[in-house]
Amino acid sequence: MHKILNKNKKILIVGGAGYIGSHMVLHLLEKGYTPIIYDNLSEGYREAILGGEFIKGDLDDSYKLREVFSSFDISAVMHFAAFCYVGESVKNPEKYYRNNVFNTYNLLNIMNEFHINKFIFSSSCATYGIPQKLPLTEDHYQNPINPYGNTKLIVEKILQDYDIAYNLKSISLRYFNASGADTKGRIGEAHSPETHLIPNVIETALGRKKDLKIFGNDYPTPDGTCIRDYIHVLDLAQAHFLALEKLFENNKTDFYNLGNGEGYSNNQIIQSVEKVSGQKVTFEYVERREGDPPILIGSSAKAIKELGWKPEFNKIDTIIETALNWHKNKKFGRDFNIKS
Repeated sequence: MHKILNKNKKILIVGGAGYIGSHMVLHLLEKGYTPIIYDNLSEGYREAILGGEFIKGDLDDSYKLREVFSSFDISAVMHFAAFCYVGESVKNPEKYYRNNVFNTYNLLNIMNEFHINKFIFSSSCATYGIPQKLPLTEDHYQNPINPYGNTKLIVEKILQDYDIAYNLKSISLRYFNASGADTKGRIGEAHSPETHLIPNVIETALGRKKDLKIFGNDYPTPDGTCIRDYIHVLDLAQAHFLALEKLFENNKTDFYNLGNGEGYSNNQIIQSVEKVSGQKVTFEYVERREGDPPILIGSSAKAIKELGWKPEFNKIDTIIETALNWHKNKKFGRDFNIKS
C-alpha cells in the first residue's frame, strides 16, 4: 500500500474514451483524481466517459495539445491512444506506425516543453514475440513478430532514451488480453468492428453475430487453438493506478507485465461463454491469422511484489460474466448507431 495519495491531481488520459481508457477514467475518479480526457473519438465513445473534463482532439495536433497543457495543471499523462489490432497492423502498418509511434513521439516532446515528466504507457506482451519460456517474465527477450508489437517496443525504447536525456520518467505496462467490463454494466467493450474473441463469442451466444470464426485449430497446443492470458479491465485500471502512485512516489522509470499467469485456449473461452450464458455457440475454424503466436501467458510476480497489485477478477468465468452483463444491456456502440 502506497503512503502517498495525490488527491485532486489532474491526470491527462489520452485515449480516455476507449475501452481501457474509460475504465481508467472511472477508477481515477473513484480515487479522487481529476482526469482530463483527450480523445478524437475515432475508436472511443463520448458516452463512455463518466466524469472528468473531455477535450476532443488528435495527438498529431500540436497546437491543440499545447493548448491543453497551457490550460490545465497536468501532473502526469496516461497513454491509451494506440491502435491495437494485430491483424490490421500486418495489413496496414503505416496506420500503426503513424499513430502509435509518431503521435506518441509528438505527445512526449510537447510534454517536455511543459516540463511534465511522468508518463504511464500501455505497452503489450506483443513486444516479446514468440515465447522462449513460459510464463513470460520482464527479462524475456523482446522480438515482436508483427507491426503492432514493433510500435509498442519502439515507444518503450524512446521512453528509455528520454529518461536518460530529458529526465522523463515512465512506467510501461506490458499487458495481455484485456477483457471483461465494469461490474455495474455502465461501460464495457464496444469496438467497431469488433475483433476480440470474448465479445465476439458473447455476441454469438446472444444471437447477434452469425459468422464467428476461430483463426486456426492446428497450433501446437492441447486443442489446436491459440492460448491467451486474459486480464480483467478493472484489474488493468487498478494496476495503472498503482503504477501512477509509484511514479509519484519514486520517480523511477520501470516496466511490468500484467496478466493472470494462466492461459485459456479459444475453445475454452467458447466453453466458458456457453456455461455462463447458457447458450450454445456455433462457429467455424478458418486459417491462422498472420502474426499470432500459439501461446502467450505472462508472469505478473514483479507487479504483485513491487506495485502491491492484487487482481480481483482472475477467474475466466467471472471475467466473462461481467462482459456478458455489459453486452446484454450496453447503451452505446455499433448496435445503437450513436458512435461519434
